Amino acid sequence: MRGRVAAIAAAALLFGCANQRAPGEPQPAAAAAPARADAEDPYPSTYRPYPGVPTAITGATIFDGEGGRIDNGTIVLVDGRIQAVGGADTPIPDGATRIDGAGRWVTPGVIDVHSHLGDYPSPGVEAHSDGNEITSPVRPEVWAEHSVWPQDPGFSRALANGGITTLQILPGSANLFGGRGVTLRNVPGRTVQAMRFPGAPRGLKLACGENPKRVYGARNQMPQTRMGNVALMRSTWQRAVEYRERRRRDPNTARDMALDTLVEALDGHILVHNHCYRADEMAIMLDMAREFGFRISAFHHAVEAYKIADLLRASGTCAAMWSDWWGFKMEAYDAVNENIPLVHNAGACAIVHSDDANGIQRLNQEAAKALADGRRMGINITDEVAWRWLAINPATALGIQEQTGSLRPGKRADVVLWNGNPFSVYTRPQQVWIDGALMYDMNDPRRRPVSDFELGQPGEGDVK
Repeated sequence: MRGRVAAIAAAALLFGCANQRAPGEPQPAAAAAPARADAEDPYPSTYRPYPGVPTAITGATIFDGEGGRIDNGTIVLVDGRIQAVGGADTPIPDGATRIDGAGRWVTPGVIDVHSHLGDYPSPGVEAHSDGNEITSPVRPEVWAEHSVWPQDPGFSRALANGGITTLQILPGSANLFGGRGVTLRNVPGRTVQAMRFPGAPRGLKLACGENPKRVYGARNQMPQTRMGNVALMRSTWQRAVEYRERRRRDPNTARDMALDTLVEALDGHILVHNHCYRADEMAIMLDMAREFGFRISAFHHAVEAYKIADLLRASGTCAAMWSDWWGFKMEAYDAVNENIPLVHNAGACAIVHSDDANGIQRLNQEAAKALADGRRMGINITDEVAWRWLAINPATALGIQEQTGSLRPGKRADVVLWNGNPFSVYTRPQQVWIDGALMYDMNDPRRRPVSDFELGQPGEGDVK
């Protein structure tokens, strides 16, 4: 990697004094946008939790998802919610199912902010490739949920192998404005509405950099350059601002579905998620957000986030990153494996994400790699604090941190019992609960949801 040693040293020098928080103290992160009421939603969630029973896990090591740790801990799940979390003396309701967690770990369910499951499902054939509407660089009117195929076997693989309980499905990155994303519960459902996280804000997918200019420049149309990307984005946001003013003056103004999406983003009802690799382009996008009055909830991929971690911290924008996926195109070249811990150490909101149907099955291992890389350069982050990258931080970026993302009484009982240290390559989810319902049990064939289209390849799906 070009300039790797110098870049790491410079980042460490710039941000080395930023991590003066007490251990486990929450990092500043993006505030949640107000969610749209279902009554205003033309495609409302019909999600209903699966039935569960009162359950207590005892004797486990608990990572609470916000940086806290309890050894020999107890967690109690009742009526779909977390009733209590504490030490060995935590009261357990009479009649609750008790699970001995000695030698095991308990964490919040893993949340992936960047997935294309359902829109690019398995089997990966052209007939199922529904994630990019590449007929124009500006397509905010399309909604990823309208392409989600609930029978994608990737959902059950993510649950069983990765402990994924919540995930955001985004359109692809061919477009400057790719359309709306949707946050799902990782439960079997006949329809996407039955999987939609109730009350979760939708996302708006933006993309900068190589993808849009390559796709449309190859057609000899705008954008063909990075300056073309920015110019077309700015003119589109300006049209949205003017449209909003016309609608306010005259509610009978004819609706424009594309501009409706952008107005909802301007008003904070839709959260902006921006595919962006390079530090300079992320800084430009932060300037654009200030110019037009929207806020970027998270940059996705963010390979050069370590260069501008102070800007991310100041704007309350998260960076959703890979541990070591780089070099597959020029804008992904100036990477460092310490990206995630450097962003965290600067006090910004760091997230581990997948963007991959296989990677989503091992986000705990991706976080472990980043954690080890940080420690090798002297950034000593504890295991329990690093779990924020998979729990409360992605929940915050999705605007659902009041409902999930940590093991706090009253929150949704999204819980994973791991059969070992969750940062070990040898560890697997033993049991997974969503809203207090046991959705997966590695020792119970009846609790292994499998799609009709699961082929059972070695290393994938429900292979005995």
